[in-house]
Amino acid sequence: MKQLQGLLQWAFMQAEALFNRAFGDRLNPLYHLGAMSFFLFWVVGASGLYLYAFFETGVAQAYSSVQALTHGQWFAGGILRSVHRYASDAMVITMLVHLLRHFAFGHYRGFRWFSWFTGVALIWLVYASGINGYMLPWDRLAQFVIVGSFEWLDWLPSFGGTLMRNFIYAGSVGDRFFSLLSFVHIGLPLLVLLLMWVHVQRVPKARTTPPRPIVWSLLATLLALSLAQPVGSQGGAADLGSAVTSVQLDWFYLALFPLINAWPMGQVWALALGGTALLLLVPWLPPKFRRGTRRERLVVVHGAAGAATQLHLREGETLLEGGLRQGLALPYECRNGGCGKCLCSVEHGRVEHLPYQRSALPDALKARGKALMCCAVPVEDVVIEVEGLVAAPAGALELRTGRVVSLERLSADVMRVLVAPDGVPPAFTAGQYINIVLEDGQRRAFSFANPPHERDHIELHVRRIPGGRFTGHVFDAMKVGDPLRFEGPLGSFRLQDSSKPILFIAGATGFAPVKSILEDAFHRGLQRPMRLYWGVRRRADLYMLEAAQQWQREHPNFEVIPVLSEPHPEDHWTGRTGLVHEVMLADHGDLTGFEVYVCGSLKMVETAVPAFLAHGLGEEACFSDAFLPSAGPRLAGA
Repeated sequence: MKQLQGLLQWAFMQAEALFNRAFGDRLNPLYHLGAMSFFLFWVVGASGLYLYAFFETGVAQAYSSVQALTHGQWFAGGILRSVHRYASDAMVITMLVHLLRHFAFGHYRGFRWFSWFTGVALIWLVYASGINGYMLPWDRLAQFVIVGSFEWLDWLPSFGGTLMRNFIYAGSVGDRFFSLLSFVHIGLPLLVLLLMWVHVQRVPKARTTPPRPIVWSLLATLLALSLAQPVGSQGGAADLGSAVTSVQLDWFYLALFPLINAWPMGQVWALALGGTALLLLVPWLPPKFRRGTRRERLVVVHGAAGAATQLHLREGETLLEGGLRQGLALPYECRNGGCGKCLCSVEHGRVEHLPYQRSALPDALKARGKALMCCAVPVEDVVIEVEGLVAAPAGALELRTGRVVSLERLSADVMRVLVAPDGVPPAFTAGQYINIVLEDGQRRAFSFANPPHERDHIELHVRRIPGGRFTGHVFDAMKVGDPLRFEGPLGSFRLQDSSKPILFIAGATGFAPVKSILEDAFHRGLQRPMRLYWGVRRRADLYMLEAAQQWQREHPNFEVIPVLSEPHPEDHWTGRTGLVHEVMLADHGDLTGFEVYVCGSLKMVETAVPAFLAHGLGEEACFSDAFLPSAGPRLAGA
């Protein structure tokens, strides 16, 4: 299935790029398939109401009334009959392409199953409505359709041949039966409209009207087709006394009918039901047997003038979908990675991009931390900045204040900063972090290094970054008593409830959240086996190794393994060396049954996590907290 999806993705991306060049991303029809389907439904409905007003529902008058509509008032009824037919066909095309596109890009798993499920049901309702419509003109094509349909239904044991008795003789079809078919053609479209409304309820800010140029283009195309190739009745009035030998089929609606004539009815039912069941089960194919609950991702959004809010995204949800669902007025246009209007900056954490057009996000911008919110799916908690965003929903972050009460150099480039918060101390979970808010609204993120039961102060481990604005201020100008503004607690990085043995991998000041988690675990009497691999460059960077070794002596279930990547001779180092994640893999070649917590630079996390997964670690047992070691803001101890 992945190969098929890959081929379809490539085809859609090529077509989208071609349409973007021809029409521009705003008017690319592939970005408006759902809205076009809605619009075509209204065209079908409006034209159908006009036709129904002149349609006679009696079996003897149906054919003649349709002929009078088609030829007696060709300038209105004739054209609208053709528009009704071509709009119905176009709606099938847009719905099927819409379905195929979502399949190609994998937009059907997780929380999206509901929209996929209702979409499949919608297609069958549209088919049923269209097939029912072909029964009403009561020409030879209507005879072919109605006889084939009821022969197919009659195969079901519940009918047992009773339906076809209505079509044995020319006079078998009465006005009452024919009127029932006519009213069904009103009821089915109403059900289609209801299900269309249900279908879009899970889609935040779903568009049901395409851009005006597309509307006029569709109407012009339908009118041109109606004038160039008018739709008419086929073969004269229906005659149940003779079999239909030749008709021209509408292959968009009637493709199943040649099979009804050629195959055993059981095989046709098997094809229809089997194909439908397969489509309905696509969100769960191939089956994934994994334990544990789906994880939410915390997203902190920064905007203009210091505006900030936090969002909770479902697994697999894009930044744009989650923001719109929770009421955040994010900028967007195409929602398909084609226009670039939803560009944001990823300040912390990692995102994975769904397929998008390179013209919307060039590789150079992506390398600078830019992302398309409509295609970016967080793989961990992230912090993003959206230029110009001023409005915030109810989840807006509260700005708090505190004062520096202690500054202690733990090493040449690591400072322990203790902050006493004003008012009630924040209640946090070990592993979470806060944002330090600078005077101009910029933010720097640091993990809590103290455990939750010691929350009268906030302990931060600040590593000096060359050229870093805030970290430079901490080392060169900050003094006890200075005020600080902060937001938090933030983040969902925390110790999970399970019985699995735990492996921590910390890089440099990635030790800070691990310290908070470990001290909290010791305080709660947690007895799970825990091993910490702490990777730094030189011995002097192990700024709290003595504390970790003391924990090891006091707690039999804990062990610390320091790792140096660039030891110098003067370090006199006799311990482990190399990249910290490789040292851990040397000790644990099979990670099946473990939980792994990775805290460190983005580069370290991006290198380590795939390696761990390749050695048997389950995705549901891997947790990461990444930061950007740069002059800009970062996570977990910049």
